[in-house]
Parts: sequence; structure tokens; C-alpha cells
Amino acid sequence: MTAKKHKVTTVGFISLGCPKNVVDSEKMLAEIAQAGFFITNESDNADVIIINTCGFIEPAKVEALDAIRYAVDCKQRGNVGKVIVAGCLSQRLGRQLFNQVEGIDAIVGLGQRDNIARIIERTISANRPAAYLGHLPENCSDDRARLLITGRHWAYLRISEGCNHRCSFCTIPSIRGPFRSKPRDLVLAEAAELASAGVVELNIIAQDTTYYGRDRKQINGLATLITELDQIERLKWIRLMYLWPAGINNNLIETIAKSKKVVHYLDIPVQHINDTILKSMRRADTKERLQQLIGKLRSAMPDIVLRTTLIVGFPGETEQQFAELLDFVNWAEFDALGCFQFYPEAGTPAADMPNQIPDRIKQQRIEQLMLVQQRIAFAKNKTKIGSELLCLVDSVDEKGLGRGRYFGQAPEIDSVCIVENCSAQPCELIKTRVVGAKDYDLLVRQI
Repeated sequence: MTAKKHKVTTVGFISLGCPKNVVDSEKMLAEIAQAGFFITNESDNADVIIINTCGFIEPAKVEALDAIRYAVDCKQRGNVGKVIVAGCLSQRLGRQLFNQVEGIDAIVGLGQRDNIARIIERTISANRPAAYLGHLPENCSDDRARLLITGRHWAYLRISEGCNHRCSFCTIPSIRGPFRSKPRDLVLAEAAELASAGVVELNIIAQDTTYYGRDRKQINGLATLITELDQIERLKWIRLMYLWPAGINNNLIETIAKSKKVVHYLDIPVQHINDTILKSMRRADTKERLQQLIGKLRSAMPDIVLRTTLIVGFPGETEQQFAELLDFVNWAEFDALGCFQFYPEAGTPAADMPNQIPDRIKQQRIEQLMLVQQRIAFAKNKTKIGSELLCLVDSVDEKGLGRGRYFGQAPEIDSVCIVENCSAQPCELIKTRVVGAKDYDLLVRQI
């Protein structure tokens, strides 16, 4: 695209949601910058403000609508010229968004991501609101040439788009469409581009990373891919996120265990452990298989760090079934755990199931479960005191206080290592010794 000059056009950008949305935001920002617009940090005082939304569960929808209303309010006060809404909520609600928030100038669907610069130009000169929706792309989009907002030394690498699973509680397939693997050559080219730009940690993301290549009739696609990513010299850490438990086979476990760069950290959303609830959720797992999987992983990699996600208050969840979930958490001793209450999302089978659980009980169960997990996490931190950890430095303030992560801490979602008297620069890997813990974070000293 030929760069154009827009001397007085400033663009503010708000990115909400998951890492997949972050990648979309980074790609849009690159398109905006390349078109010659000026990207400003003062999003509430810009000619155009873009909100890249999330919208797959109620809290994300509420957050997105709040951000949109704030932008419209800035517009009404004369501080913002035009308001453009993009992302998952735009894809999910389409033109309905115009009715939910009056004052939106343009709605942009997921399939129009790479046309954002043209849409800005049209919106600036338009006299009436417009929706740019269209169809989702048949293939996973090319995410090269992004403007990173994660930092210069770590990034997300999306290897697919959409999802073929039909969990009864999830809106993702209806928003992002069916699973489409990114061609392996394109994934490797993007990874090489990121590495050449200074990225040393790649966080592999997809709706289900274990499904990679299956839509293209490839066997062990993820295992083959990470073996090739291992060969990119400048990369130091490769982290696997969002692994569907039923898709983790012996070949993948062996490949991870043998890899020199794939860290022994897996994010495996379990959602529940009771067989009846799992069946109602339309999950392919059972309690027995999940317990066997955890055992296999820890046998193959004794130092493995496991993160999971759970849902409480699913329709029909009894006190006994919740107690079974608590027992499982106590048994599994996950290193990190996210817990969410069930939300009856419109259009999902679970929203119309009988025996919906009151929000009050859902909240009680979340609090009870997270107290159990807190005890486990704090106890694990205590066992690390005195041990040595290799840390990737993320930032250092003017007083020399550093923040970094060892391999068992994913960016943005996990705890961190706080480095006393840090003499290293961001992106450096340093040897440290754990000297204490502060809540979920580790206190470490450079050695």
C-alpha cells in the first residue's frame, strides 16, 4: 500500500480481549500507520477512535459496550471526530450495535480487518453510519508485518482461526467461523519475521492448538510445526497455549519433552471434571482421561507447569458435582488456574438448558474454588524459595526494580518474578535465585 499523508488525522486505538484479538489489533495498527495516519495514545482526543472489541461472554460484551459509550461520549463533547467499532462484538451483533449505542459511525466485521485504512478514509468523509461486515475469509489471514503492542521481545503467533468444536456454552464458532489452519510455510515465515525483529519468546495461540493441520488432513501437525520452529536460531522460548485436552497425544508429549525451545508449560482448558457436566458441555473428555493425561505429562516432564480454566455453575451443576471439581483441583495442584462462572450466551445450547444456577451460588462457588487454588499456588511458591530460575526480563524501572518471568509464567495472564537490583535490559535472559514470594509473585535476585 502506498503511504498517504493525513496531516490532521489522528487515530486512537483501544484493543480489548484475548491474544487473538491482540494480533488483529497489531495488524490493523500496522495498516493504519502504513496508510500515513498518525496513531495517538490520547484515544479520547483523536479525529478517529477505533475500539477492537471482544464479545464472546457477557463480561467482555459489557466491557466493550462501556468502551464504545465512552468513545461516543467523547465524540459528543467534541473531543473525538468519528467512532469505529471492530472485532468480535461487531461480528456477533452486526448492525444491532447501532441500536445498542447511538453515535457509532462504522461497524467493522472480522473479515474486513485488512481494509481498516480504507474504512477510516470513508468514515471521515461519510455523513451517515455504515457497516462493513461481509464474509469471513476462507483461509486464516496473513498476520505478517504487524505493529507489536506486546513488547519488543515477545509476541503471539496465531497458527489458525476459528473452531470446529461445538461446546454447548461457546459462541466462538459462530463468531470466528470454522477452524482454518494457517499454512505451515506462512507460520514459519511469520515466526522468522518476528525473530528477526528481536522477539525471543513466541506464544503459540489458536482456539485449539492441538487441532492444527487436521483440517488439512495433516497428522501430528502441531508436533511437526514446533519441530520446525525449534530451528529458528534467534528464538529462545516457544510457549504453547490453548491445548484441547483430548488432542494431546503421545507424539505431541514426546515432541515437547525433546524440544530445546518449547518450554515445559502447557495451558490446557479443562472446564470441568464431572463426566455428566462434561457430556452436557459437549466436551470430548472424561474424568479418567483427564487424570491420565495429567499423569502422563508429569511423568514425561517432571518440571512441567500446568495452567487450566474451569467453569462453575453450569446448568444442573449439583453441590456434589461441584465438590468433585474441588477434589480434582486439590488432586491436580495446577500451577495456575482461571475460573469463570457460566454465562447463558444467546444462541448457545447451554443458554436454554433447564436447572440454571443462580448467580449468587455461582459466585460463592468461584470464591470457594479460588481459595483452594490460592492455597495451592502459595504453597508452590514457598517450595521455590532458594532455587535458581532463568528469567526473561520484561521491564526495569528507574530504580532498578525489574519484572520478568521464568518459563512457568506466561505473559499478561500469570504471576511475575520481581527482580531486585536488576542490571539487565528487557529481553535478556538472566540467572536468578528465588528469595521470597509476595502473593502470587516471586521475589528473585540476580546472580
